[in-house]
Amino acid sequence: MGASPAVARRLGRRKSWLALVLLAATVAATVSLGRWQLDRAAEKRAVLAQVEAGRQLPPLRLAPSLTGDELVPWRPAQASGHWLADRTVLLENRMSGGRPGFWVVTPLALDQGGPAGAVAVLRGWLPRPMPDGPVAVETPSGPVTVRGVLVPHIPRLLDLGALGGHPERLSPEWPGEAGEPPRVQNLELEPYAQAAGLALLPAVLEQTEAAGDGLVRDWAGPPTNIDTHRGYALQWFSFAAIAAIAFGVLLVRTLRSTR
Repeated sequence: MGASPAVARRLGRRKSWLALVLLAATVAATVSLGRWQLDRAAEKRAVLAQVEAGRQLPPLRLAPSLTGDELVPWRPAQASGHWLADRTVLLENRMSGGRPGFWVVTPLALDQGGPAGAVAVLRGWLPRPMPDGPVAVETPSGPVTVRGVLVPHIPRLLDLGALGGHPERLSPEWPGEAGEPPRVQNLELEPYAQAAGLALLPAVLEQTEAAGDGLVRDWAGPPTNIDTHRGYALQWFSFAAIAAIAFGVLLVRTLRSTR
């Protein structure tokens, strides 16, 4: 025997109210996602403005006495000194032209910097040997002058270990395996300075000029896909509008059925 008409109506109203709750949650969620995409676009606009402001400044000659206010991100800079090749670090899983490899980071001991004054230099990309084996990094000896741009930190990759509660230890040890530079996924300046026994400047010099060391310096720079975030925001707001219209239509029908 089927349900009575009264019971069927009650069940129908319950389903309608449940659908209204789900539609309201959908509106709230999609509006929130749209706002998040607009925030991402605003963040990237701020980064691009910072890049443009830094590039307009005159080149800076790096010295240990410089303060953080002078180390403006994306400002052209140059440093003179000598490489501390025995403190080189390889950053794993960096791609270039679709090929896997490493970013090479080596401290440069600054002239008149004392025994510990240095700057971390993001020197370039090196392909991974196939099959995997020891990595040889060519580092010139003697006095050098390195030119590039200042960046606030070395770009990071997602650390899956950190998501699982086991973040990567950021204190490299020398020498690494097989006598080569140690390999890490990400490198923070403070742990790097402590491990290397150096007083590093609070900025990284991203080397841009050719140096005859076999490294590739095709830096991607900061992301500029602002319009992509705006497009995603428009999509989320469109979904919110559709859900809001459906909510309104269903609410009217539900209220009429209860009278």
